[in-house]
Amino acid sequence: MSGQRAVDASAAGIIARLDRLPASRALWKLVILLSCGAVFELYDLLMTAYVSPGLVRAGIFEPGHKGFAGLPDQAAFASITFLGLFLGTILFGYAADRYGRRAIFTYALLWYSAATLIMASCDTRAGVDFWRFIAGLGIGVELVTIDSYIAELVPKHMRGRAFALNHVVQFCSVPLAALMGYIFVPIDPFGISGWRFVAAFPALAAILVWWIRRAVPESPRWLAQHGRTAEADRITAMLEAQVAAELGGKLPQPLPSVRMAAQAKPRFVEIWQPPYRQRTIMMMVFNFCQAIGFYGFATWVPQLLAAQGASFTKSLQYSLVIAFASPTIPLLFLLFADKFERKWQIVAAACCTATFGLLFTLSNEPAWLILCGVVITGSNNLLSYSYHSYQSELFPTRLRARAVGFVYSFSRLSTVVNSFLIAFFLQNFGNIGVFGFIAVAMLVAVVSVGGFGPNTRGRALEEISG
Repeated sequence: MSGQRAVDASAAGIIARLDRLPASRALWKLVILLSCGAVFELYDLLMTAYVSPGLVRAGIFEPGHKGFAGLPDQAAFASITFLGLFLGTILFGYAADRYGRRAIFTYALLWYSAATLIMASCDTRAGVDFWRFIAGLGIGVELVTIDSYIAELVPKHMRGRAFALNHVVQFCSVPLAALMGYIFVPIDPFGISGWRFVAAFPALAAILVWWIRRAVPESPRWLAQHGRTAEADRITAMLEAQVAAELGGKLPQPLPSVRMAAQAKPRFVEIWQPPYRQRTIMMMVFNFCQAIGFYGFATWVPQLLAAQGASFTKSLQYSLVIAFASPTIPLLFLLFADKFERKWQIVAAACCTATFGLLFTLSNEPAWLILCGVVITGSNNLLSYSYHSYQSELFPTRLRARAVGFVYSFSRLSTVVNSFLIAFFLQNFGNIGVFGFIAVAMLVAVVSVGGFGPNTRGRALEEISG
């Protein structure tokens, strides 16, 4: 590609040394630590479904369909969240490519935890929505950074399992958000509205962030890309020493590696040139559609259960049971994450979400609702882990965060609109309308990735990116 030049052999050597490392506690520890940062982000996203009833109860949101355009205030609350995520990813996704994975991971985490704490103290709808938007900017940057970070730190033979473990850890936030909502939303501890306790919880991220920062090194790939090969070599040597000490023997010899291409100033226009143009368009379409299925269910669980006949309290109880599937089901993904092509895992997950979404509408029996809810949650988790891994593999290191941020931003844009559409279908057509809408979106996602996505399993990042 124009403007590129091959870097020296030491950068290629660093890539080869990283990719030959066996799976070990030292590497799993890095994945877990980075995933701990994502716990708070995902909690912040998913608490929307549990905080909204509390905001209505506190009189900050209007009940029923008395909000904007005759739709619930929850729709505006969810939309403003994802508008912040959209702008955060599309405007600031480049920051991790320019300033490093480690620095942006730290400061984005502090940004959104502070904004969320301020939101928890607001007493007006405008204040809540404004600070929700500000928090969304930080969350958008953070999620893109973590995906790039994990993809670059782990060897190629364990990338799938690394993202599966990432989802095991970060999806612990789902039952946590549901439990916090179930405990606090219906009550006023110490005379304070319970929703404030649920909303303020992510501020704990600020306590952990500096500890995580000390324990996780910068990405050697990013350092090598920016000509800082001495630092990249030092970090790679540290990882090699930790893994060798743990295994009690010599490490395997590095295999020949694809040489890393460098560019003085990464250009956004590159994602519109071969071979990235098709990948960019494919992931734009996919992300727009997958968000309809994932967030259409995850952020509306209590309301969808209520529309199926469950009471307010029962819907929170059922939501809590369903939520416990989120951190447990991804454990199963560790068994096959690196044995099957990522794109076919995405296709299978999307088909399953569409099918069981429609089955959800057939009965109002508690056992049936919970069973379908658990399967939909598991399918969405499989979809999420596999596409987060997949899209981070498709672009080169020099612009990975920027490219992933751009295509990922279409899932955020989708959800800005999606929140109102879900409310519209629920209000006018019930759950069958909601899940019919989701099924169509999943079909488009299947065609996009299944028909146009490249294979990535077991290949070095530099080989995939061409």
